[in-house]
Amino acid sequence: MSENVLFSPIALRSVELPNRIVVSPMCQYSAVDGCANDWHLVNLAHYALSGPGLAFFEATHVSPEGRITPSCLGLYRDDHEAAMARIVRFIHERTPVRVGVQLAHAGRKGSTLPPWEGGGPVRDARGWRTVAPSAIPYDERWPIPQALDTAGMRKIRDDFVAAAIRAVRIGVEVIELHVAHGYLLHEFLSPLTNRRDDAYGGSLENRMRFPLEVFEAVRAVWPAEKPLGVRISATDWVDGGWDVEQSCTFARELAARGCDFIDVSSGGLSPLQRIDARPGYQVPFARAVRAAAGIPVIAVGMITDPREAERILREGDADMIALARGFIRDPRWVWDAADLLGSEAFVPPQYLRGRHAARPPLPEPAVSVPS
Repeated sequence: MSENVLFSPIALRSVELPNRIVVSPMCQYSAVDGCANDWHLVNLAHYALSGPGLAFFEATHVSPEGRITPSCLGLYRDDHEAAMARIVRFIHERTPVRVGVQLAHAGRKGSTLPPWEGGGPVRDARGWRTVAPSAIPYDERWPIPQALDTAGMRKIRDDFVAAAIRAVRIGVEVIELHVAHGYLLHEFLSPLTNRRDDAYGGSLENRMRFPLEVFEAVRAVWPAEKPLGVRISATDWVDGGWDVEQSCTFARELAARGCDFIDVSSGGLSPLQRIDARPGYQVPFARAVRAAAGIPVIAVGMITDPREAERILREGDADMIALARGFIRDPRWVWDAADLLGSEAFVPPQYLRGRHAARPPLPEPAVSVPS
């Protein structure tokens, strides 16, 4: 075992990750009618070839109306299942990397354009009516979503279950439920977006009810030996919204139901958010959730220096480190981290000649993680 925590293994149920480095889910907006294609194969496999411990598919939606954009990935049809299975097989046959999928429903933030088309709501025939806990639009320029009734909520719960069953069949080893960034399950949690007057709104207990029901339903069909986790936004960054204290309560409830890890992010619910973004700015949230729930957590958000990642793990603030933009900029980040920390990393035999090519040294980290 490496002396560095970052390159030490971690077991989640029966699934052992060879190291603590995670490829974060990153939307590609490149699917065709929800179906993965060569872009998705090349993109995810590209990151996996440098040997992170766990690589997540991007947000993978459980129904057509649950997508963020018309070009987002889905896992609700047989052809979706077959296309993703091809990618999982490629990674498993050629690397030691574990493969995860983030199951999602976009809620009121669905039916939008990809970023390079300007973002914002789709205004033509490609769009659809969005749903939410309450009929509150994301912004004054956005359409008003349809407030879900209990039948609609039951269907969405069943859609998550069906997608999880498909994930079993294609060989995925880890599921993460997307309860963050202003998408549907996060919308149920936050008092800013949940104004319901039934058993699913009002008190914190009621606002947590539907996300917990979805978690329990997925846990019931997901194999007992495989880990199931949740990504949360620890705070809305808006006064009166979802916050760290409520996140800790939610995390404890998840842990009691068999949750294996919490991926701690923040924001995304409201255009009114005011985020103080800087390297490691979300690590204190991860630390608080870890202490409250007593289960492993993933820290994410502008953690790009391997020495900082190692320090976060060594000091017990988190158990794994996820990168998104860091991998986009440097798909061989794992190799650089291994070199800097004096560890070993997986190398495909085809890449051995380039593994130790000279690279300029990384500068010392300019900003340390805030307390």
